[in-house]
Amino acid sequence: MISTNLHAAFNRQINAELWSAYLYLSMSMDAQDKGYPGIAQWFFIQWKEEQQHAEKFARHLTDRMSKVYLEELDGVKQEWSSPMEMFQDASAHERKVTKLIYQLMDLAISDKDYASVSFLQWFVDEQVEEEKSVDDIITILEQIDDNPDAMLSIDHELGKREL
Repeated sequence: MISTNLHAAFNRQINAELWSAYLYLSMSMDAQDKGYPGIAQWFFIQWKEEQQHAEKFARHLTDRMSKVYLEELDGVKQEWSSPMEMFQDASAHERKVTKLIYQLMDLAISDKDYASVSFLQWFVDEQVEEEKSVDDIITILEQIDDNPDAMLSIDHELGKREL
């Protein structure tokens, strides 16, 4: 049985993952509006991934005979000044999510809930990948500066992302 504290923390994480999805959908729509269909596609895939993460947490709770409680989601930012600002915000957000996952892991370890520790290990590994992929894009964007041809090329490459 999952502890009361871990149950509440997992429910909060479900809502955090859904808020992340909402943020990435907002970024996708703003990129599309600004004429960056590839960046829009990249963030759209990110939106789908975050929904899948929320579903994984929900299934873990229901598999453990624990109820899922959804909360109202706070609004998200609607516009960014540039793709660079989008990815910088995404990077900061992924680092915040990593801290949340680590806190869950700490709680699962202290509860000696080995099923949850095993479950959370996937998310620990996933966050390394999430942070790296966003930071790699930021590095590329820093190198191109304001070169419109390079920006078009990067937008095209990012549009190839699939789920």
